Parts: sequence; structure tokens; C-alpha cells
Amino acid sequence: MAKDIKSWNPDDSSEWESTGKAIATRNLWISIPSLLAGFATWLMWGIITVQMMNTGYGGFDKSQLFTLAAIAGLSGATLRIPSTFFIRLAGGRNTIFLTTSLLILPALGLGMALSTPDTPFWQFQLLALLSGFGGGNFASSMSNISFFFPKKIQGYSLGMNAGLGNFGVTTMQIVIPLVMTLAVMGNPTELQIASGTLIGKIPAGTDTYLQNAGYVWLIILIPLSIASWMGMNNITEDHVSPNIGSTMGAFIKIIVMLILGLSTAAFGLWLMLPEVASGSGLMISKWVVLPIIIALTVLLLKLLPLGKDYKDGLKRQYKIFENKHTWAMTIIYVMTFGSFIGYAATLALSIKVIFGFQHIMVDGIMTHNTVNPNGPSALTYAWMGAFVGALIRPIGGMIADKIGGAKVTQIISAVMVASALGVAYFMKQAYASATPEEFFWPFLILFVVLFAMTGLGNGSTFRTISQVFNKEQAGPVLGWTSAVAAYGAFIIPKVFGEQIKLTTPENALYGFAVFYALCMVINWWFYLRKNAEFHNP
Repeated sequence: MAKDIKSWNPDDSSEWESTGKAIATRNLWISIPSLLAGFATWLMWGIITVQMMNTGYGGFDKSQLFTLAAIAGLSGATLRIPSTFFIRLAGGRNTIFLTTSLLILPALGLGMALSTPDTPFWQFQLLALLSGFGGGNFASSMSNISFFFPKKIQGYSLGMNAGLGNFGVTTMQIVIPLVMTLAVMGNPTELQIASGTLIGKIPAGTDTYLQNAGYVWLIILIPLSIASWMGMNNITEDHVSPNIGSTMGAFIKIIVMLILGLSTAAFGLWLMLPEVASGSGLMISKWVVLPIIIALTVLLLKLLPLGKDYKDGLKRQYKIFENKHTWAMTIIYVMTFGSFIGYAATLALSIKVIFGFQHIMVDGIMTHNTVNPNGPSALTYAWMGAFVGALIRPIGGMIADKIGGAKVTQIISAVMVASALGVAYFMKQAYASATPEEFFWPFLILFVVLFAMTGLGNGSTFRTISQVFNKEQAGPVLGWTSAVAAYGAFIIPKVFGEQIKLTTPENALYGFAVFYALCMVINWWFYLRKNAEFHNP
């Protein structure tokens, strides 16, 4: 335990059974809850801002509060780019310990900020930016676990890490509303608008404890930091982490690279969101800014003056960009994980906006502002999609191990096209109805099917990556593809918001269905057609 491993060959069956399996399993079961905590702290703003609105906290308007979720989404996605290279440069144990410990900053900071009603908005913006640490951790976590397990069960091991880690989304959606009802510490805030939890509604006038939304994560983050330091390992073989150097030197590399990622994310937010810079943002299109952020982050990482070992290690890692399969798998993974994380951030708001109001004609004009007394509670149902998607993810990896990753990906892509079109249809019907609740259950069922397919597809794409790329490149490719796909947490809510403003929310799903069909073509061309270089890997 807590020792560097100088020789590691999990594909040697005798070595695996004698010592390797126990070591790999221990690292996996410390990695999983660490990743879960990362997802929870990254995406917690979607629930917290709803309750801030319900209490009238700070007098912030809706546009300000929704900006917080956007900041966290973009930050987490951007931080996955440097995190892709952490394992090679700093080692698995060093990386997981430090990145898990850093989550304490936004968790503790949020608890303190929500303890007083006069906390300025810029502090919440900063905390949302820092909560991106949790989103970035996925890239380094997946890269690390990919080195510990033999190729024959890569789908299972990566599916377990990612799938159970993704439960952080569901955990957060259930835990935060519940802990806000507990008088643990600090002063309460009174609900001005009725709220709810998984187990029932909470009437207006009830005391709620907003600060618990931050403090609750300290209960697991502190023990996890200790466990990762005491129980995980660095693998110092040439194809994993050959030049870690001192532990403090490894920490410095990680911190410098994270600061760079936070800086480029903040720059991108300034270009897109005027609320970030007190009205001085430039409001440039997201489709222009996101490629700029990605390219700028990659370029600046290459220019960091962190020594010859750093530059040599990064140069070897950057070879993934010369491989066409890196780009093919990036697009496919955007379909699976990008959809999962984007829909997880969107479903609650979609339920609230589409089914929580009546859509009626007033003087010949369709209006959407009348509260629907029969509307379903968003907090009662929103957790279901992410729960199913995360639960089924390891199964996708196991099925792919048996019948091939590309075949599973092709099947789920077809189902995603059909499901997206179905969701679009019921969205359109509900958004033009005075009784939208009539269309809620087919909408929800098809949305859950979409989530299930993203979960299966996450597992199958991991299987494909593990088979197509060699040991040195597989980890960085996993990190890179997850980094680009994570921008779904920013893009999908933005697209939904824009289309809802235009009163055509169904157009968002039509667009996603077209993209899924394109992914089917790419998957077939590279991995399923007869003469493909890698056939059904």
C-alpha cells in the first residue's frame, strides 16, 4: 500500500492472480468514491441555484443564478484537458490525492458563503469556477484506472469506475435537498416558494439550511483524501509514470496546470457571458469560443516552463493528436458522455419549464407563464435519468467485452436517434398544451431511455478505446475524449435555454438526433465496415 510500483504487467495471468488483482481492485475502490465526490461537487449548482431562487437568497435574479451552472460546466470540461496528462507526469496516487483534496475548497467555501445572506455574487462565481475541479478529475481518474487492469476486462473496470463515479450526479440530486432540511449548523433561511425532496414537498415558510449543501461533502472528502494517500499507488513503468520526481514536484506540476486551465476557462466565459465580467463580456458565439478555449489550453500547456521531463512527457502524450482514431472516438464519446452529462444538467429545468406551466393562448398569443397546478415536481423525477445512465454503464462495458465495443455503440446510437425524436415530439405537444402533464410520462420514459443508452455507450466506447490504442496512448485518449465530451455540461443546457426562449424546445432534440445519426456513420466507417483497420474492437 502507498508504494510506487516499478514493474506492472496485468496481462500476465499468473502475476495478475497472485498480486496484481488485489492491488488493482484496491485502487479502483478508492478511485470510485473519489470520482463520485468529484461529480457531486461539480454539478451541485443545478440544485443549489433552484433553492437559492426558492428562498430569494441574496436578491440575485434568475439569469445570474443560471450563469453559475454554466461557469461550473465550462470550468470542469476545460480542466479535463490538463488532467488528461496528470498520470504520466505526476503519478496516479499523487494525482488522485491532490485533486480529491482540492474539492474541499469549493465545498467548504460554498458552505461559508451560503451561511450569510450578504455574500457578494462574485464569490459564488469564483466557487463555481473552482468546483470545476470535480469535473476535471474524471480524465485523470479514468486514465489512471486504465493502467491497472488487463485488456480483457478493460470494459468492466473502466465502466465500473465511470459508472459508479457518475452516481455522484444522482447522489447530489437526492442528498442536497434532503440535507438542507437538517438544522446541523448555522442560521436557517425561510422558503418563499414551495420546494421539495425525493420524499415529499416542502411548503413555503419552512426553514431551510442552504449552507449544508456545501458542508455535507466534507464528510466524505476528508476521509477519501486520507484513503487515496494511504491506499493508492503510482506505477513508475515507462509507459505509465516514468519521471514523477519528488512528490512536491508532482503537486506543483498539477497545480500549475490546473491554474492554466482555470485561466483559459475564465477567459472563455468572459467572451461568452457578460454576467461574468459585470457586463463587459463580448457575447461571442459558443461555437466559436469553445474551439478557442480547447486550442488555447492545449497550446499553453505545451509552453509551460516545467522542465525537460515535463516537456518530453507531454510531447509523448501529444502523439495522440496524430492518430485519426483519437478524433473519431472523441466525436463518438461526445455522443455518449456529452449527452449524459448535458441531459443530467438539463432534465430538471426541462420538466419545470415545459410541464410546470400551462401553455395557453391569450389574445391570440401563446403564453407560457401560468403556473400549472397539476405539473409534476422536477426534484421528484429529475434524478431518475442520471441514476439509470450511471447504473447501466458497467453493463455496457461487460456486454462490449463479449460482443465488441463498436457493435454495442452502433445499436445504442440507433436507439438514441429514435428516442431523441420521440422526446422532441412529446416536448412539442406539451409546450402547446394547457394540460402538458398529459404528455409527461411518455416524455420521461423516452428521456430515461436516452440516459440508459448513453450509459451503455459510455461503457462500449471505453472498450473500443482500450483495444484501438496501445498502453501508452489509451490513458491519455480516455482523458482527452472525456475532456471534449464534458463540454456537453455547458452546450446542452445552453442550447435548451436558447430554444426554450424561442418557444421551440423540440428543435434541440431534433439537432441532437441528427448528430447521433452522424456518429452512427463514423462508428460504422472506422470500426464496423468490412475493411476497417480495427473491426468491432
